[in-house]
Amino acid sequence: MAAGILMGGPLASREAGAVSANEKIVVAHIGMGGMGRGHLNWFAEFPDVEIAAVCDVDESRAGAALKRLKEIHPDSRAVAETDFRRILDRPDIDAITYATPDHWHALNAILAFQAGKHVYGEKPLCHDIAEGNAMLKACRRYKRTFQLGTQIHAGDNYHRVVELVRSGILGKIHTVRLWRNGDDIGLAVQPDSDPPPGLDWDMWLGPAPRRAYNPSIHPFNFRFFWDYSGGIFADFWCHVADMPYWALDLDAPLTVSATGKDPVSGMEETPGFLDAEFEYKDLKMYWYSRTPDVRGAQGRGLGIQFVGTNGELVSDYGSHVVFIGDKQYDDIPDVPQSIPRSPGHQRNFLDCIKSGAEPESNMAYAVRMTLPLHLALISYRLGRKLTWDNVSGSFVNDDAANRMRHRPYRSPWALPR
Repeated sequence: MAAGILMGGPLASREAGAVSANEKIVVAHIGMGGMGRGHLNWFAEFPDVEIAAVCDVDESRAGAALKRLKEIHPDSRAVAETDFRRILDRPDIDAITYATPDHWHALNAILAFQAGKHVYGEKPLCHDIAEGNAMLKACRRYKRTFQLGTQIHAGDNYHRVVELVRSGILGKIHTVRLWRNGDDIGLAVQPDSDPPPGLDWDMWLGPAPRRAYNPSIHPFNFRFFWDYSGGIFADFWCHVADMPYWALDLDAPLTVSATGKDPVSGMEETPGFLDAEFEYKDLKMYWYSRTPDVRGAQGRGLGIQFVGTNGELVSDYGSHVVFIGDKQYDDIPDVPQSIPRSPGHQRNFLDCIKSGAEPESNMAYAVRMTLPLHLALISYRLGRKLTWDNVSGSFVNDDAANRMRHRPYRSPWALPR
């Protein structure tokens, strides 16, 4: 284990982590699968970024990422690592990005904050409720910049929908419907085996329970196992719920009730489909695993519907349609642009490191927007409606649900509080 993290104290990055407007930001990438390679390609294109290291518990992935970096920048002096804590011990590194399995996100971020690093982290934010709270506490304590990897948030379509909803043309919003089509994936049942050469399986498991290696889990299908993620629902929630949370400035729901279907056709553990109802003050929000039968939704396998007293708006990632009475509009030109457009999600992160401003998908927003995901998964697993008290951060009169706010970590890992 790296010395600085073993000591338990923050490590100084440069001078209190400051990066001047004219300096290069030194970045390292952790988790070099498909999304991690995307991180590398994005950040390697910025002239004010120097990539100092790539890291993966699989030696072959780390080596392939380093090779790719040197194709982009032949003069790169970056190194490949298999233990991210060696990256955190380097005072020359200003920021890290991670695209690791969900059960690693909280420790990746919190230990990076302690080491004085800024963080660009993939979604979902975390694996459980307690992790999100600990991440927010550490981000604030160490005064670091954090951006959640909801890249779609930066697109013009999301900005425009938020402007339209906030303009009042739909009237008072009373119902929101979210959906992403999904079902059993039929993950092949395979026997446990030895991990592939070069893969540190124990490190891959990290804080999760010890389990034999299985090729149906690693590398991609981890998200269909409870110890590592929460299925399709956890994978897509933040991209879809981002729009209503942004447009309506939502806080925590008062109640949640989730139903669904356990998988029947394969090795996966997470639900084949999950439907959920969230009750807020003066608003109900629904999540569906099938496209709902509402106008404007047909043909959209993923989408959001806002229903107001005067009209509706339906959107997906890249387009939207507005209904006022019997009329349909692609846009409402009379609604002016009121939200500054993003320079790009990654560029916004880098700019905020230098300016000290909050990024678009900052930690406080990400924690608030991610909470309903965890509430719904707990409701589904317990099979009952739950009431949430956001002041105490606990379920009302439900000891079993409260115990599920955090899963125990496997020694020697522990969630910093």
